[in-house]
Amino acid sequence: MVRMSDFRLKVFQSVAKNLSFTKASQELFVSQPAISKHVQELEAAYKTHLFDRRGGRISLTKAGELLLAHSERILDAYKRLDYEMHLLHNEYQGELRLGASTTIAQYVIPPFLGSFIDKFPQVKLTLLNGNTREVETALQEHRIDLGLVEGIYRQPNLHYDTFLKDELVAVVHVHSHLSMSLPDEITVEELMRVPLVLRERGSGTLDVIERALQEQGVRLSALNIRMYLGSTESIKLFLENAECMGIVSVRSISKELAAGMFRVIEIKGLSMYRDLCFVGLQGQEGGLPLAFMQFVNRLPLLGKL
Repeated sequence: MVRMSDFRLKVFQSVAKNLSFTKASQELFVSQPAISKHVQELEAAYKTHLFDRRGGRISLTKAGELLLAHSERILDAYKRLDYEMHLLHNEYQGELRLGASTTIAQYVIPPFLGSFIDKFPQVKLTLLNGNTREVETALQEHRIDLGLVEGIYRQPNLHYDTFLKDELVAVVHVHSHLSMSLPDEITVEELMRVPLVLRERGSGTLDVIERALQEQGVRLSALNIRMYLGSTESIKLFLENAECMGIVSVRSISKELAAGMFRVIEIKGLSMYRDLCFVGLQGQEGGLPLAFMQFVNRLPLLGKL
């Protein structure tokens, strides 16, 4: 448990990261006057200002930047201590309801689940599978305890922690006529003429593609999209029987690339990297969700990009 003095650090960290007393109040479920009081007590203890206040905006002072760096290490150390003390006695038990977006559920999380169950046999794990929006909704409706998502957009009442990097790549089936006609690299303008099959609306994959296009001044509607499908496996099977290009996680096609079934087509200037994140309700930490996050973060992760 975080002691009162440590809770002040937690309050400060939230204000510093959000650069807002109001958002910190909402995140920690603490009144705004109480948030201000905790920060004032820290400033009094260190005899310095931690924030510059100008109008309705705040920014960190040099002292504030220093305290933020140390507070992150201190609070992380408390979390590690709590986890490892419980680990000594294998005290974790109960039910943990996970929700994972499609790519993560199919290609990333299964090894974690197997290792976690072996380590904590008294914990009952359940997994809900859906796209990123569906997982976030399930979390907000308290149907799951912890989500794992792949999108780039953030809901204000949820907290996100990156645990892995991922990249989307454009692929064609090697035996398609399209593969034979395309060079190893194409431009965004050439991409607009290529028939495509993509993930559905609400998927984190489509969010990343749309953002990457926007950075190049191109709308998603400008692409030649033949079909939207609800899973990466559907896209892979579709590509075996259609003259189309798909855009999928590189993690989802590692076996097919090794077997020579698919070919990656580079798209010049289009960056499609993303974070895979744990997502939970703001202000709710600890228990089995935190134990699972810490367990995953301590594993030798599958080829971080």
